Amino acid sequence: WIAFPFFIMYAIAVLGNITLLLVIKADPSLHEPMYLFLAMLAFTDLVLSTSTLPKMLAIFWMGSGKIGFVSCLVQLFFIHTFSMVESGVLMAMALDRYVAICRPLSHSSILSVTVVVALGTVVLVHGVLLVTPACFLIHRLPFCHHRIISHSYCEHMAVVKLSCGYTRVNAIYGLFAALLVVGSDTFLITVSYALILREVMKSPTEAPRKAFSTCVSHICVILAFYVPALFTFLTHRFGQSIPPHIHIIVANLYLLIPPTLNPVIYGVGTKKIRDRVL
Repeated sequence: WIAFPFFIMYAIAVLGNITLLLVIKADPSLHEPMYLFLAMLAFTDLVLSTSTLPKMLAIFWMGSGKIGFVSCLVQLFFIHTFSMVESGVLMAMALDRYVAICRPLSHSSILSVTVVVALGTVVLVHGVLLVTPACFLIHRLPFCHHRIISHSYCEHMAVVKLSCGYTRVNAIYGLFAALLVVGSDTFLITVSYALILREVMKSPTEAPRKAFSTCVSHICVILAFYVPALFTFLTHRFGQSIPPHIHIIVANLYLLIPPTLNPVIYGVGTKKIRDRVL
């Protein structure tokens, strides 16, 4: 029965994100930086949720609890690569809001379509380059008798813990990659919103304050992604006292709640998208 809410959330995620992509593609007036970043976020959410939910539902409903080693590595690669891509896109959206509010006259010149595409490419390549070595490090590990993952998908540390070999390098690299991405992205997001808030507080006009209202939905999306992600990341390494079922549920929701909420938040909260959908 627990699979039914997961299935409903997955259906909302797929329908909502595909709708966002189609609406942004069909309307030339939406070919602006904010909406292009939103399209990147929608595509990333589709990949993230589809990498985990179909297999998870097969486990719950059909008892399909087996996965090949190569398939496991492929799933691991897509999950962690696009988690990093999602973090990078959220950071790029925060920078876009900073430029739009603090440098409105230069917005179109600073964030042209070419720059937006280049940023998206850098974020994707960055994720691929960081996750690929982790997959190779796992591939070289010996696996003995215990091959049951305490998870509903192939998470990096969950797979590493199955090995009977030396895994310190894997653990250190995983920690380094996660801290590098989360640390740099959250730092830039925090700085962007601190500068935005300063601009709003000192401005005598209402325009920046109205523009700041568009940031509220973005902050909700950021919290929905980073809070369960950090919980999952820290629990794997330091949360031995936390019950496994709590960890597994939060880890599942970390890859499902943002793809479900993002199209709802942006679809309902953005007037141009809402009007176009209607």
